[in-house]
Amino acid sequence: MKLLKRYLLNLLLALDQFGNALGAGDADETISSRLGRIKRKHGGRIPWRRPLSKIIDWALEKVDPGHSIDAIEHDEGDDGLVDKPDRPG
Repeated sequence: MKLLKRYLLNLLLALDQFGNALGAGDADETISSRLGRIKRKHGGRIPWRRPLSKIIDWALEKVDPGHSIDAIEHDEGDDGLVDKPDRPG
C-alpha cells in the first residue's frame, strides 16, 4: 500500500509539473508554486487579466488556505518562458 501511495503521488506531481510546462512555465515547477509567485509579485492577488490562474488559485484556496504562497519553490521557475522569478542580479 505504501508503494502504491508513493506511486500515485509521483504521478500527480508529474501531471502538475506537466500542466505548468504546457502553460509555458518551468517544467520542474508546480502550478501552485507559479501561482504563489504571481500572487506575491502582485501584492497577494492574481490580476484579473489571468482568469484561469484566478480560478485555479481560488479552488486551491478552498481546499487548503494559503496553499499557493506556501507552495512556492524558491529554486524553480527560471526555465519558464513566462512568469520568471524576480531574482537580483
